[in-house]
Amino acid sequence: MRSKKKVLITFLGNIHYDTRCKNLFDTLTANNFNVNFIGFDWLTNGFINETGNISIYKLKKGYLSISFYLKFTWYLLIKLITTKASIIFAEDIYTLPLTVIFGKIKRATIYYDSRELFGYLAGLKEKRSKQTFWKWIEKFFIKKVDNVLVTGPMDAEFLKKEYKIKNLVLLRNLPRYYKPELKLDLRSHLQIDKLKKIILYQGVLVKGRGVEKIFSVLNQLPDNVFVIAGGGEFEQHYRKLSEEMKVADKVFFLGKLTQDELPKITASADIGVSLIENLSISYYHALPNKLFEYIMAEVPVVVSNLPQMKEIVEKYDVGYSVEFDDDSEIISTLKKLTEDSGLYERKKQNCQIASQELNWEKEVTTLLKTIN
Repeated sequence: MRSKKKVLITFLGNIHYDTRCKNLFDTLTANNFNVNFIGFDWLTNGFINETGNISIYKLKKGYLSISFYLKFTWYLLIKLITTKASIIFAEDIYTLPLTVIFGKIKRATIYYDSRELFGYLAGLKEKRSKQTFWKWIEKFFIKKVDNVLVTGPMDAEFLKKEYKIKNLVLLRNLPRYYKPELKLDLRSHLQIDKLKKIILYQGVLVKGRGVEKIFSVLNQLPDNVFVIAGGGEFEQHYRKLSEEMKVADKVFFLGKLTQDELPKITASADIGVSLIENLSISYYHALPNKLFEYIMAEVPVVVSNLPQMKEIVEKYDVGYSVEFDDDSEIISTLKKLTEDSGLYERKKQNCQIASQELNWEKEVTTLLKTIN
């Protein structure tokens, strides 16, 4: 009997809160690979280290973050030195350099997941030295890997031109296929009036993702409430902001949810939003997993009219794209979706049809062919 191929997935994050890593780990395991994961967590309160096939180590971010990076480097180094994996995934730019160095030493096949255009993140816009550093890191190491995973066609074209590479594999952030069912009724759970419509944002809370934008229009939507399913370093900032903008009574924070918990609540919403601001090339190319998770849960969407999101929404007719800076358009679109029941049901039905195509099981086949 042939032994299973060994795979190692490296990631500066927690697999339990990352759809992409979780789906990759589960799929490779189901396809008879012996998979190990090493990740890190510095955001979950009370988190303790996990070890085994899934190893997650607690990190602490201080003012200078020196101990954070030293500890991260140490744990990753030990894992890469001791692994016998013949296939190694660097799931972000932070794990890329060490993964390439030790992957080459061990003659492993190396995959780099360019899940973001890391040198062009919105958060680096005002940090030129950091931005230059990560651009250099990516430019040098991306040419050393065997295959580069991308989350959208525009990212693929950008990386081809930027780094003169061809070994790209499209792997969009699609959820596993499931038939939505109400496992946690948000109205009962959060004591929301049954006549109110629920606008849902799910995902990490960071600036430029449209949370503040919904706050700014919420008082002009008397029949709507806003539920936020996600956490992150900016959670307290947004809690405070909701009070300052006098919408706290209409905003509900669920905190961080695992990938197993999220699908249980998504179907409770009436509208899913992904109003990403055009702050960087990476944001301009946005094609986030939340968009596809809403569609899978048969929840019509309202997204900013950035090209890749707009294309999906219009192709499958599952909602509307709007101009991020046009508050009146956002308000009228949200009202139109919630007040016209016939229109809403058509969009909902289109979500159900689209989900049969926009799912992880269909998307991952190209990657599996590459690996096998």
